[in-house]
Amino acid sequence: MLTARRRPTGLAVEAQRLLDLLNALGSTTFRQLLWQRASELDLTFAQSQVLFFVGDHPRCPMGDVAKAFGVTLPAITHIVDRLEEKSFVTRGAAPGDRRVYALALTAAGRALVDEIHTIQTRAMRHVLTQMSLSDRRQLLKGLEALVGAAALASGENGA
Repeated sequence: MLTARRRPTGLAVEAQRLLDLLNALGSTTFRQLLWQRASELDLTFAQSQVLFFVGDHPRCPMGDVAKAFGVTLPAITHIVDRLEEKSFVTRGAAPGDRRVYALALTAAGRALVDEIHTIQTRAMRHVLTQMSLSDRRQLLKGLEALVGAAALASGENGA
């Protein structure tokens, strides 16, 4: 008995189109534009993301970093080991619990985070200049709605 194959619904088509567009943004060209300096320092994408997180959350426990990225503590430990070897982060005892490691950026780590942020902002500004004001506003409104919907879908309450 043959069964008819279902055609994707409008929502499935939209979901696939969004995934395709997001993947296109993550293409080599776009990634190079935003992460060139990090790659010059042999810094992986994951390492740079941890650097940004620690920069935004000084003295955060390693477990909080693992939770934020949805990975195991050993995975974060490996990344932090590399960042420590490069003198970008330090590990110290967390206040109130010496068994827990808290992370902080070194002066070199803070300088790198600031430098990469400046490069990213400059690159994104260049990209945005290729769009009309109306398109930029629509893009921001749409991305804000997407982030909000993703938070709702994952059970977050916006905190």
